[in-house]
Amino acid sequence: MEPHIYGVTEVNQLVKSLLDSTPALQGVAVRGELSNYKIYPSGHHYFTLKDSEGALRCVMFRGQASRLRFRPENGMKAVVSGRITVFPRDGAYQLYCDTLIPEGVGDLAVAFQQLKEKLWKEGLFDPAHKKPLPPYPERIAIVTSGAGAAVHDMIRILRRRYPIAKVILLPVRVQGPEAPPEIVGAIRYADKWKIGDVIITGRGGGSMEDLWSFNDERVARAIYDCETPVISAVGHEPDVTIADFVADARASTPSNAAEIAVPDQVELLRWLRGAGERMAQSETQRLEAARQRLTALASKRVMTDGLAYVQDKRLDLDHLQQRLGDVTGAVLARHRQKFAALAASLDAMSPLAVLGRGYAVARDENGRILKSYRETAPGSRVSVTLGEGGFTAVVDKPYTKEERS
Repeated sequence: MEPHIYGVTEVNQLVKSLLDSTPALQGVAVRGELSNYKIYPSGHHYFTLKDSEGALRCVMFRGQASRLRFRPENGMKAVVSGRITVFPRDGAYQLYCDTLIPEGVGDLAVAFQQLKEKLWKEGLFDPAHKKPLPPYPERIAIVTSGAGAAVHDMIRILRRRYPIAKVILLPVRVQGPEAPPEIVGAIRYADKWKIGDVIITGRGGGSMEDLWSFNDERVARAIYDCETPVISAVGHEPDVTIADFVADARASTPSNAAEIAVPDQVELLRWLRGAGERMAQSETQRLEAARQRLTALASKRVMTDGLAYVQDKRLDLDHLQQRLGDVTGAVLARHRQKFAALAASLDAMSPLAVLGRGYAVARDENGRILKSYRETAPGSRVSVTLGEGGFTAVVDKPYTKEERS
């Protein structure tokens, strides 16, 4: 008999049938390292799963990939489950994935760390962006489940600590796929219409899966964009969510959120009483000081004898006049002495004094003082000033000092 000759497609279909009929390959779980991970516009994920000695091509279709809660990355250790079969067109077998779970930790833990790192790099956790809580809020908006125990605990504590504040509940689902959009919508509504001076959002305790709505990126960005201060109160004290990092304040529990959102009326009343006592004590001291000052003024002589002040001032005026007269006399005496000294100096330098000692001053016809015989000529007229009076003369003969002697 001649051997049967298969076509390529026929062989691929035969191999596919063999693989599809092998139960061990229909629910297989494979451990390996993700490599060459690609996401196509169709939403399908293609990657290679490899270990130290081999590689396995894998595909995860859009329906299964949409259930991933973290972002697969090259180099990540993972456990992939699904079925192994052949794609007849290529003749290559591959793993058609139903689930992809990070090895060693849960997918939620990986998703949490990835989103935390992403938002931290964007600055959503920056303390500079956090707003202070109002010290005395008039209205408090609570975004949580209306049926949970958490909301009843918060309302009870708010009424006990600060009953004058108005509490507005915006009920939302806090678990499941519908919860994040509802939480986001309630936060944005409360912020847009200024429903409260502060917003508390959260829920009671539960597993990481139960709290996952508050690890949603949409919720984190809604809290970050909120102009109203937001307190995150999710789970119990050890529980930490992305909302806790973004919120303006984190409460360890919903009950703790109610405690930090409002002051304690007991403490306020104690402070007010203390302030009232301090004010009364301050006024008492001020009045006592005023009373002592009034008593001191009343005992003064000006208050007991009406003319005493005038008489005292009159004596002061007399004393001042006396001092002024003494000072004026002394000043005048000094000036007289100075004047006499100046007059004596001036008199000593006066030409008249020189004339009075027997000297004379001769002037020509133009009134110029003659200092030399050369300034005269025989027959010229000169006037001579003496210590007392003077005369005019006619020059007979000019002569030198030697000729005169």
